Amino acid sequence: MTASADGKVWVALAALLAAGSLVAWWLPSEPLDWQPALAASEPWRAWTAAFVHWSPTHLAANVLGTAVVAALGWVARLPTRGAVAWAVAWPLTQAALWLRPELAHYGGLSGVLHAGVACTAVWLLLATRGRQRAIGAGLAMGLTIKVLIEAPWGPALRTGGGWDIAVAPLAHTTGALAGALCAFAARLPATIQRRRP
Repeated sequence: MTASADGKVWVALAALLAAGSLVAWWLPSEPLDWQPALAASEPWRAWTAAFVHWSPTHLAANVLGTAVVAALGWVARLPTRGAVAWAVAWPLTQAALWLRPELAHYGGLSGVLHAGVACTAVWLLLATRGRQRAIGAGLAMGLTIKVLIEAPWGPALRTGGGWDIAVAPLAHTTGALAGALCAFAARLPATIQRRRP
């Protein structure tokens, strides 16, 4: 991979996600969280829902997760296009929750963080060789296993598992799919160009 800016935009996006979550903690959640009934008339919710957290544990876990995903993109030296793919996946993660209209309210960064991991995995698979490509394959495999174990086709909300809130497994799946698709789309022109004779 190339260029001195690699990873910087990715880390800046992660910092924005963490900072937005910390600021939103002090704001009312009602105008910010994902609500399928209001999503068409209030489209900003596809972005702001990621900032809403339902408990201090939820907030702390996702801010820590943001730091981990930031480090992942920094170490992988993801270019600006990789960060743009993650940014585009952000609202798509929430918008895909329309698949479960019974999920009347949703908030949290976990779906967007899954999108970040998927972006990194796809980028490494398509843009690198050798050890980095193997790391991308491992990330993709681990993420796929995780979302399948969570059975997103089951109940929309799950309790337990050490969380003090109900978890929406579908958000992890929509995030992973949105991240993978956006990274693939961002990387596709270069992949096609490289394969031309």
